[in-house]
Amino acid sequence: MKGFTCGATSAVLDRRLPCARQIAKSELGFSLIELMIALAIAAMLAAIGSSYYADYVTSANRTEARAALSATAGSLEKCKLLYGVYNNGSCNVALPITTENNFYSITGVVADTTFVLTATPLAGERQATDDKCTTFTLSQTGLTGATGDDTSACW
Repeated sequence: MKGFTCGATSAVLDRRLPCARQIAKSELGFSLIELMIALAIAAMLAAIGSSYYADYVTSANRTEARAALSATAGSLEKCKLLYGVYNNGSCNVALPITTENNFYSITGVVADTTFVLTATPLAGERQATDDKCTTFTLSQTGLTGATGDDTSACW
């Protein structure tokens, strides 16, 4: 501001005018060490988070197997209602079926009065590494089952 001295009081603004001061070297920004520490913390959080995210995605993809089994069982029940048996040739259920996102294959043993459907992860797909739930089963009575390291997490 032209005509004013540092620290003088302005009659127009009715306050003291600020002064430019020397900026100490330590106030210029972050040091390299501080940035490296922040980067290390961020990397650790990302590593932990990505592991949990991968588990979450695998768990969410199991829904596809359960939904496909239920839909196929519904189609077989409709067949039984229309034709009196589950395995009538006019039924619109052709096994094996690949699920919508190609994570699972639905196979089954279908007889006149019973069926057992099985969902198995397709080799080479993301769900093939799911050790907690390696297969899902569903029968005509609604009985569900699974194989794997933690079958309580499957259905």
